[in-house]
Amino acid sequence: MDTHPAHVLGIDIGGSGIKGAPVDIHTGTLLAPRHRLLTPDPAKPGNVAQVVTEIVRHFDWDGPVGCGFPGVVRAGVTLTAANVHKQWVGADAAALLSQATGCPVRMVNDADAAGMAEMTFGAGKGHQGVVLLVTVGTGLGTALFVDGKLVPNTELGHIQIEGVDAETRASDAARKRDDLSWKKWAARLNDYLHTLERLLWPDLIILGGGAVKKQAEFMPLLTLAAPVVPAQLGNDAGIVGAALAGVVP
Repeated sequence: MDTHPAHVLGIDIGGSGIKGAPVDIHTGTLLAPRHRLLTPDPAKPGNVAQVVTEIVRHFDWDGPVGCGFPGVVRAGVTLTAANVHKQWVGADAAALLSQATGCPVRMVNDADAAGMAEMTFGAGKGHQGVVLLVTVGTGLGTALFVDGKLVPNTELGHIQIEGVDAETRASDAARKRDDLSWKKWAARLNDYLHTLERLLWPDLIILGGGAVKKQAEFMPLLTLAAPVVPAQLGNDAGIVGAALAGVVP
């Protein structure tokens, strides 16, 4: 248990795993090794709430909690659910998780959380203009910042390319599903990023998510006009950003 006002438990709900750790929101550092559990199948609200509660109990936590969610979040309500059960659509997720954990919980889109972390502590720190973060993992998440201010819930992983959601072609899950070489998958990701670049003309593109652990395999194959850099906080960006959201009204 840690009730220090600068310490928040950040939890990142993903399509394959749910992970969390206490975070010092002034430095962006994890105060303990992250704890990861598998996302339940089916990932219904009650099942996920149980896993989130297990993480809270693992850290003996009773302070504020920030939680990143793979979908649109508005005022604590989850409005879409791309990689979890459709019962999340329209659910008051903040209230559900607050009741389950006994802690005050604030919800945020998971890619927005990663972007907040990178803009505060990582690759986007100090950058003005248009900054686009893309998380590449089970799905494709996006976070868009203009002069350091977040444009929430962009969800540009679901734009249509060749008649299908972009993430069904260019996510890391798609690479594994279709047994693609890094070169062939990088071509798909490159097409997707070029589409975003033509729409948004970002000054900087940050790539995050689990796939970035293998950045040497694909990042040199990308051909964007904007600089493309890896997320500095790695796969912990979602946890850190969720913690930041835990104290932002």
